[in-house]
Amino acid sequence: MHVPVAVETEGDLDLDRAVIVALGCNDKGAWRDCREALEAALARFRAEGIDVLRRSSWWRSAAWPDPADPPFLNGVVIVRTAHDPHALMAALGRIEEAFGRRRGLRNAPRTLDLDLIACGRLSGDLDGLILPHPRAAERKFVMGPLAEIAPAWEHPLGGRARDLAEAATVGVDAAPVP
Repeated sequence: MHVPVAVETEGDLDLDRAVIVALGCNDKGAWRDCREALEAALARFRAEGIDVLRRSSWWRSAAWPDPADPPFLNGVVIVRTAHDPHALMAALGRIEEAFGRRRGLRNAPRTLDLDLIACGRLSGDLDGLILPHPRAAERKFVMGPLAEIAPAWEHPLGGRARDLAEAATVGVDAAPVP
């Protein structure tokens, strides 16, 4: 299987080959706050063979679907890795586990949530891994940060990051944290 790898060309990224990961946290766990937890998670990427090429600022939004839960802090990174999509998901899972992620109730508060949003132009069911992420395009807390670092990125199923951020229907309160 060909592994799409984001490559830098003339000071910019080849967005058709971009590997995009979203990060989120609304349970600080052992950390002082969610920002510290997310920064520590990014620091672990390299040990898993994942290099961060570009990163957004952190964005805050109300928890969804239950806004009574603690608010989320989210961000997006474009990475370079030799991992195929399944190996990358396994690496992201190891980082989540190291940060105390426990899978239980869907959409429950979590110490760390790492989602593979896109892996180049791959699209479809790759042996149980759906790419691009099936709900990312409707989430402002994903498309907003992505539009911040790669506004012209084209979703494999259509739409630029900046336009998808404006049209998002979930997490519409998402905004960058100063």
